Amino acid sequence: MNFLGDVAPITEMMKWGSLGAFPVGLVIATWSAASDPTSFPYRHWNRYTSSLERKLRPMFIFTPGRLIAGSQCAVMFFYVMAHILIDIPYWYLGLVLIAIVPAAHIEQMRKQRVVQIENQLDGFLLALANGLKSTPSIGSALGSVSTVIQPPMKQEVDLALKEMKVGSSLDQALLHMAARVGSRQLDTALSSILIGRQVGGNLPKVLETTSSTMREMQRLEGVVRTKTAEGKFQLWAIALLPFVLVFMLDWLWPGYFNVLKNSIIGYLLIFAAAALWLTSIVLARKVLTVDI
Repeated sequence: MNFLGDVAPITEMMKWGSLGAFPVGLVIATWSAASDPTSFPYRHWNRYTSSLERKLRPMFIFTPGRLIAGSQCAVMFFYVMAHILIDIPYWYLGLVLIAIVPAAHIEQMRKQRVVQIENQLDGFLLALANGLKSTPSIGSALGSVSTVIQPPMKQEVDLALKEMKVGSSLDQALLHMAARVGSRQLDTALSSILIGRQVGGNLPKVLETTSSTMREMQRLEGVVRTKTAEGKFQLWAIALLPFVLVFMLDWLWPGYFNVLKNSIIGYLLIFAAAALWLTSIVLARKVLTVDI
């Protein structure tokens, strides 16, 4: 009898059976931990999903945080399964990317929205100034402005008008708008409205002057961005060069950097090089950061 021939299929079945039991056990263990309100995973899950929703809500995006976090968990699960099957090199870096990409993407969306609002401020202030020429009420002027401006500024103005309808004052509604957006230029525009309303005078003229001033500031900021774009590109190219160099040398001569891992002096050299690299990046960013 060929015992080896009989054992081989059983061994193969046990291998694939254990591979299938691992994800099932992982799902059950994760679900058990996440379903307990007093457990650390449950509390962390709630904090994470709530933070995602808090970041999305000011942009008028109402996607549930649980949906985003659940999608991340599903992608991580299949990614780990793929690593078990095909042995992905540096697989842990993929887990880090899956963990941070949604939050980074939301932050990028927020920055793009702020830029869009800042680009609309000129037209918003001019439209509000023209509205105030026909009605002395800023609330009525905001209502007329909301019909001629485009999102995302329209969304912010409409929400401010809704807050005023349910009892908030004009000052509170505008301050809430400034807090939601988090833009220095919008703060300046809204401050001109509030201060002009409090001190009196020709508010439409004040808004027109503020609009022209902000238009000039945007032009200057564009000039600065153009002048510093090349320097920023060089900064990141130089910042990434050491990693590319290390990767190429280790690929051409495997074990080339092992000597640094065999002594305390080697680790000290690595730490010193990393500290100098980080210091140079910080200093270069400070040099290239021009505030108008």
